[in-house]
Formats: sequence, structure tokens, C-alpha cells
Amino acid sequence: MNLDKFKNDLMIGETSSIEFKRCGTEVEHDVFESICAFLNRFGGDVYLGVLNDGAVVGVNANNAASMMKNIVNVVGNPNVFKPSPYIEVGSFMWDGKTVIHIHVPVSGDVHSYRGDIYDRMGEVDVKIKVTAQIADLYMRKKGIYTEREVFPRLKLEDFRLDLLPLVRREAQNNLTDGKRHPWMDMDDEALFRASGLIDEDKTTKEIGFNLAAVLLLGKDETLMRICPQYETDALLRVVNVDRYDDRRIVRTNLLESYDELLEFSRKHLPAPFFLEEDKRLNLREIIVREMVANLLIHREYTSLDKSEFVIERERMYTSNPCNPMQDGRITPENVRPRAKNPIIAGFFREIGRADCLGSGVRNLYKYCKDYGGADPVFVEGNSFVIAVSLKKLDPIRFPFKKPSIGSEKPSIGPEKPSIGPEKPSIGFEKPSIETLASKYNLTHPTAENIHKLLCTFGTHIVFGRSMIMAETGLEITAAGVLINAMLKHRLLDTVKGHGKGKYRFRATILTDEECE
Repeated sequence: MNLDKFKNDLMIGETSSIEFKRCGTEVEHDVFESICAFLNRFGGDVYLGVLNDGAVVGVNANNAASMMKNIVNVVGNPNVFKPSPYIEVGSFMWDGKTVIHIHVPVSGDVHSYRGDIYDRMGEVDVKIKVTAQIADLYMRKKGIYTEREVFPRLKLEDFRLDLLPLVRREAQNNLTDGKRHPWMDMDDEALFRASGLIDEDKTTKEIGFNLAAVLLLGKDETLMRICPQYETDALLRVVNVDRYDDRRIVRTNLLESYDELLEFSRKHLPAPFFLEEDKRLNLREIIVREMVANLLIHREYTSLDKSEFVIERERMYTSNPCNPMQDGRITPENVRPRAKNPIIAGFFREIGRADCLGSGVRNLYKYCKDYGGADPVFVEGNSFVIAVSLKKLDPIRFPFKKPSIGSEKPSIGPEKPSIGPEKPSIGFEKPSIETLASKYNLTHPTAENIHKLLCTFGTHIVFGRSMIMAETGLEITAAGVLINAMLKHRLLDTVKGHGKGKYRFRATILTDEECE
């Protein structure tokens, strides 16, 4: 065991790939649940003899050998673990105490323990029961690119062939060496083949258009027939933060979705003057193009969850269902670029709407501080979230008329914002940081983070761990601790019907006057 790694793991604390267990004299069932969860996620390290807070108490030295033998026997029993995985088990001394280390490599299979499938969500082992979640897990493990699913009955007539002249023109304009792009001399079917949009079904050996083709160039009726769950919800929440001031539901092909989302941002976001050396840059366009391209290119399109592009008064963020390759906050230092949909990503790069993998993280870190005053936040998990700070948007620019129920229709073309004479409603009165700290016996940083979340979410917006991380900049473990603190003091209600781990601030949070 590398003791420097153990020291570093103690400093980091429990994460999606680090787990601490006390296990003084025997191995408990939850150890095997963690092993199963690590196998089904990214792999990781389990340490026995360590408390949740990282304090090393050790296991009984006389029992260590029998405990390790028990671990190997249980994991190797095909009636208990299916299929039986490979793990590494050993022990080492730390400050005179015996610690058992279990290294769990990432596995290409989906494993079960005593008939149950576990997955790792942050620092928590979760038993997976929902069919859709199990299907997502198998898909992730098998490394299947769902964009390659073949639909052999589709014909050229099911696609927006009228967009192909634009595609050829953008591909040609994207070349900088003066050469003629090969697509310029291809007929429509040849272009589909050359860009990987016609594929072979690996099981039936049938040839046909794949899901990537449907998403990129399918007619709206084709897209809704093949992928009915697909939509992107663009929202402006500056005045009416409980609902929205403007909304566009985008349910068209990815090329036009890209244009519609950019147009939505142009309508609501400023484009301040910015000079880099002697060149004027539109930072809004640079930043939003990266966010929107990531939103469309790297989404997991078989998921029932929708994607969002939300503009708020002091930030904007995108969120899309994801087939994650790592878990937690992403920075230029730890980013591991991998295209979730390589065919779609390649098509976007060919026409100049995306750059090489990893460029989005670097570009946003380069320009976001000049645009909004802070570095961006990237969080990868079952949802991929990008959050960018904004210099406060002026609510006077956004008078709104409360939309009537049933009026939210998907847009095909430009949509005008709702405008009316009503004054913006004032939200609930939020307790101050000092009030939160004294009333609930919180440290000042914890109270400050809770106050920040209250200002952002109010008492109506439903949020989860990833949104907390995006708003506060906390890592996974610290965000989990913050959630536990808010639940302990009954500041949150658990919300059902929005997936696991979703919360809303209680409407009964005391105001400053009530606290006094």
C-alpha cells in the first residue's frame, strides 16, 4: 500500500471512489455493498479501520488475517457475488494501528451482491431497483454508444435534406488550408455514410440510419417518433424565479437546436465590449457556444430526463443527463476528455460548431472570469452541469406576465417573451447569514453557503447535490455534509417525483424578525 496515497485519501475524505469503514473485529455487510457499488461505477478503495470523518482507529490486529480471508471468500463466492469480481486485499500499519485496504478495479460487468445491484452516488452506496436505472448501468458498463442504434426502415425522406447545403457550406468554411471539402462533391447518401450516420447493427447485421443521424438531421416527426423523450428546456428566471420570465422548449434537430439556444441567449444576455490584445471578442458568444455544444453533443439521449439551459440573475447553467466517466468537479487539471457521442461530436467539429475534446473546459476557464467575475463550475455525474457566473442582470429589463396554464407550447421558430404591466413579485424574506449561524449553531462558512442557496433557490425551486456543487463550488463530500446539516436542522423538505436526492427549502424558514 502506498502510504502517501492513503494520507491523501484521508485528506480528501469519502468520495465516489473512497470509502471508510470502522469494522473493528468483523466485516459487515455494508463493506460488500460498497465493493459492489465501486465495481458498478468507477472502482475505488475501501479502508477498514477508519471512521467516516477520516479518523484512523484501526481493526483488531488479531482478527485482521481472518477478516481479509472472509472478504476474499465472500467476493469469490458465485452464489453471493455475480459475476465474481477481481479485487486486491491487504493490510498496513498507520500510527501503530492496523488498516485493511481493499482496492476495487473498475469492472466491465454489472455485479450484484446477494441478488441486489448497487451503484455509487457520490459517497453513498445506492441499491438500484428501477428498471431504467439498471438499463443505464448495463449500457454504461458495456460501453455502448447509443447514438449508433440502427433504424433500418428509415429512408432519406425522413431527414431534413434541405439542411445539407448549409452543412456543406459550414464544413467548407471550417477548412483553413484552402482545399475543397470532400462533402462538397458527395451526393446526400454518400455524405451520410462518410460522416458515420449510416451504420451496421452489430446483432442483426442490418444496415440503416442510426440515432445520431436522426438527432442531427431528422425531421421533427422522425425525431419525436424515434426519440420522444428528447427536448431541451430554455428558461429565463430573473424576476419570476418560481417559474420563469421567458421559456423556449426546443424539440427539433441538433443543428437547429443549437441555433435556437444561441438566439435565446442573445435575447437575454449582454455582450460587453472585450479586447484581447488588438482583437475584439464577443465573450457571450464564445461562452454560450461552448455550453450549448456540450449540452447537445454529450447528452445521453436514451435517458428520460431532459436537458436545461437556464439564465438567472447572477448565473446561467446547463444541465443534461450524462453517461459519466468520472464523478465530481472537473477542472483543466483533472479533465479526462471522452466523447459521449463521438459521431455527433465529430459532425459538430467538421462544421466548426465544436473544437477538440477538452477545449470547452479550457475556453470557459479562460474567459468566464472576464465575463462574469468568476471561474466556471463543471460537475460530472448522472447529470453534467456547467455553471457560469453573471454580473447581475437588471430586473427592470424583464417585466413579465404570468403565463396561463397550458400555454407552454414547443417552439419551432422564434418565440417572443411574455410582456405585461405587472410588477415583479417579492420573494420570501431570507434570514441573514448571522441569523442562520446563531439560530442553528452553524459555522459561518456553512451559514454563508446556506444563505447563498436560499438566495438562488428560494422555497420553490427543487434542487439536488449537483446544483448545490455548481452554486457553492463545494466538492461532492462537502456538499453531502451541507445537505445533512440542512436536513438535521429541518431546513429542507425531501421532494419526490424528481428522482433521488432532490430537496426544496421549507417555507417555514424563519425571517430575521421571527428569529429575534
